[in-house]
Amino acid sequence: MSSDIEKDVTVKGDEVVIEDYFDILIKGRPVSITKAQLEKVNKSYSFLEGFAKKKLIYGINTGLGPMAQYKISEQDQLKLQYNLIRSHSSGAGEIMPSLLVKSALISRMINFLKGHSGIHPEVVVLLKEFINRDIIPVVYEHGGVGASGDLVQLSHIALSLIGEGEVHYKDKIVPTLEALKLEGLQPVTVHIREGLALINGTSVMTGIGIVNLIYSKNLLRWAIVASAIINEIVDSYDDSFSEELNSKKMHQGQSHIAELMRKALKGSKLIKKREEHLYEKLVTDPVLKAKVQEYYSIRCVPQILGPVLDTIMSVEDVLINEANSVSDNPVIDFEKKHVFHGGNFHGDYVSLEMDKLKIVITRLAMLMERQLNYVLNPHLNDKFPPFVNLGVLGLNLGMQGVQFTATSTTAECQTLSFPNYVHSIPNNNDNQDIVSMGANSAMITRKVIENAYEVISIYFIALIQAIDSAKLQEKMSPFNRKVYSELRKIVPVFVEDTTKYNQIRDMKLYLQDTKLDLNKIL
Repeated sequence: MSSDIEKDVTVKGDEVVIEDYFDILIKGRPVSITKAQLEKVNKSYSFLEGFAKKKLIYGINTGLGPMAQYKISEQDQLKLQYNLIRSHSSGAGEIMPSLLVKSALISRMINFLKGHSGIHPEVVVLLKEFINRDIIPVVYEHGGVGASGDLVQLSHIALSLIGEGEVHYKDKIVPTLEALKLEGLQPVTVHIREGLALINGTSVMTGIGIVNLIYSKNLLRWAIVASAIINEIVDSYDDSFSEELNSKKMHQGQSHIAELMRKALKGSKLIKKREEHLYEKLVTDPVLKAKVQEYYSIRCVPQILGPVLDTIMSVEDVLINEANSVSDNPVIDFEKKHVFHGGNFHGDYVSLEMDKLKIVITRLAMLMERQLNYVLNPHLNDKFPPFVNLGVLGLNLGMQGVQFTATSTTAECQTLSFPNYVHSIPNNNDNQDIVSMGANSAMITRKVIENAYEVISIYFIALIQAIDSAKLQEKMSPFNRKVYSELRKIVPVFVEDTTKYNQIRDMKLYLQDTKLDLNKIL
């Protein structure tokens, strides 16, 4: 392991950025917290401990939700916290992938480091140990409605923190207490309101959202590269991604996409200049065989992927704001000596951004599917054999079967992209009468992103087959030629018909795991 991976990521509370999540989740760097941060948490805890003794405070000496009108006796107040965690550990469906839960743990720890939850410092210390030792609570996909936050999913996390439930540990699912004993750790103890604080908030939807964001950003980079390659191998004109054309429209995303395409295509011997082919020589043919301009899926890439980029950047701003926010209720302010009640647990911001993200990722998948169709159809491209078939036409089928998968997967994305943000259903005896469905939105978005990786994986296999069919390698730009060479290591050239499901899987894993930094590579 290199030294830069061994270096701790110090979670800085209000300064956390997307790169911190990337370093912890993808690079595997451990997290650390400072003495000053723990002291801030302790001040909040100490203030609440004294403040709550003779005052009525929701969730400490009252019931919860619509039962808040019931006072809780002093001797039952700690039991209330345990009851809350256990009763709300009621998830169902598939077990959530560990990476998503680990991201939620990071978000939960950041939230507590703000010092506005009144929890004992041992909670953040154990959260840190869970993250660093990969002790990941078993959390189920179905449960939270996204107001009072991710109550059900966070309850499963809280259940593990108190030593109950199950966790992922060393590639197995084991009882939490077993993992804690093996690691020499002790579960947290409820002191005042650790139960309510642990399960109130938007940390799960935010954690999932940030993982979605990381993979969406990488997916967009690959889509830019794929779009550059198809422009190159079908001999496109360079003006559709020129600075002169794209600067006339006042959108940063469009201009940046065009710039990256120009960089990827630098040195290409295939890209044509319009002035050389159509302006500087007299064209006398009444019917032109060569296209004067390309199909929309090829020449409108900056205009289509530009909004995707702009939306991703907007989503990042909102998610990082949410990660750096206090999403608890009530909010403990030890500096003002007050406890504020409200709805910071509401997940509308995250839910809406996830809907935006899945819409633009579906659009990206649609673009890749249309470019794929262009490559596979000789009546459109007038250059490659049907289905980029390198074998005997009729006897061999090339990528005919694979196209069905790309089309059906894109169609599923389109169905999943209907907004979830507007699917509020009142519950909790109508106490929660309008909710965000934020975790649902985040999980559906995750599915759309997974689908899009499958579509682009199929497309890249088609692209590299097309390159071989026309023997274009030596004419490609240096960057695109390097991409081609790397992808050929994943899927070697094929002539005879073979099963493709394993190649799609391998290509997908490669694209997901390879962080393509266009600005550094080019």
